[in-house]
Amino acid sequence: MSPQLLVFGDSLCFHGPEGPCAADDPRLWPNVAANALSGQADLVAGIGWTARDLWWSLTGDPRVWADLRRVDAVVLAVGHMDTLPSPLPTYLRQGLRYLRPDGVRRVVRGAYLAAQPRLSVVMRGRPRVLPARLTVSYLDQSVEALRALRPELPVFGMLPSVHRADAYGRVHTGRAEAAAAIASWAARREVPLLDTPGVVGEHVLSGAGNPDGMHWGWAGHEAVGTAMAKLVAPHLGSGHVG
Repeated sequence: MSPQLLVFGDSLCFHGPEGPCAADDPRLWPNVAANALSGQADLVAGIGWTARDLWWSLTGDPRVWADLRRVDAVVLAVGHMDTLPSPLPTYLRQGLRYLRPDGVRRVVRGAYLAAQPRLSVVMRGRPRVLPARLTVSYLDQSVEALRALRPELPVFGMLPSVHRADAYGRVHTGRAEAAAAIASWAARREVPLLDTPGVVGEHVLSGAGNPDGMHWGWAGHEAVGTAMAKLVAPHLGSGHVG
């Protein structure tokens, strides 16, 4: 039977060159990967998701619990957004959406978005959305939980992507530390990693991706999906749960 992939991710999983797409768009990299494996992909993702959101989804979403009974591999496609500058602490930044009345929310949010690039430069990319040690901690807890539930289930990860986003002042000082921490953790935990920058870095930094300087064009999705399929394929058994 065809293999089933469960992909936890952020907006890099569902944003194309012109913006967000439906999860079943065949051009998105999770579907490219699944198609290359003659299978299907289920995507659990959200805008700005970090490794912490992965953990919350894994432990709190009953749809995920159902999926875990039947999938053949899990891809933890998070960690990218963790590395971004966050001049406001996450709880304050995300709390802007709850401000009322609407006019106040729009003014405050607009002021923050205007200040974010400058603050990212002045503060040299600190603080980050999620410190590297917490990214690794949430990834580790998630893998431990998955292996407790399904010891035979292959789990894969990704190294953080790159960006040239004006929204963050083109600052990405936190990526190198996070990438090193994730790589070290993955080696200890025997979690195969996709070298995301190695696959799609030139695509992003050359300006060939989304105009926002962060998300990928269709060529980027094709490259990442193909590379992920090659990473996953050797770990799939001859008989699939799905």
